[in-house]
Amino acid sequence: MVAIIDYGVGNLFSLKCSLAAIGAESVVTGDADTILRAERVILPGVGAFADAYAKLCAAGMDKAVYAAADAGKPLLGICLGMQLLFERSFEYGEHRGLGLLKGEVIGMEGTLPAGLDIPQIGWNALHKTKESRILANTAEGAHVYFVHSYYAAGCADSLAATTEYGLELTAAVEKENVCGCQFHPEKSGKVGLDILRAFCAMEG
Repeated sequence: MVAIIDYGVGNLFSLKCSLAAIGAESVVTGDADTILRAERVILPGVGAFADAYAKLCAAGMDKAVYAAADAGKPLLGICLGMQLLFERSFEYGEHRGLGLLKGEVIGMEGTLPAGLDIPQIGWNALHKTKESRILANTAEGAHVYFVHSYYAAGCADSLAATTEYGLELTAAVEKENVCGCQFHPEKSGKVGLDILRAFCAMEG
């Protein structure tokens, strides 16, 4: 069973449908006990970092995420959900994150070469930086779907893949049982489904 955390932020229906497409049983839940009974946990997210973090904490789901991580359950953050795994974000100020991974979230504005659209929206290639369980079924150069204006930096110890968009931007991270995708696997066709399959095959 995969628990998809519902804290009022995230593309929950598409994610649940993608898991169903690969034969993975899942539940969308905001119940801590259900999350702790699940074998694997996904933290989705769209929108602004500070608002999402506040909603996560208000729902008590931050404690559930920590408990799942501490129990060694495979934990996957997607898009903003991945960003929440880091120590802090500089999106509209400085805001604390969950701190499960070292690094911070910074804006593309002022860092990308002039002329590139912000946010980055669309398909882009993955470049693997290390052996990764979550990318075990993914070929070098495979394309996935991104929608983001901020990216993780200073995360060399967990970096699993980058994507080229004027700079080498963090695309995927993995450290022990905690992993994340800046892109949306649930919107990335067969490649995305293969990534979800790899996550569902992970052992804690």
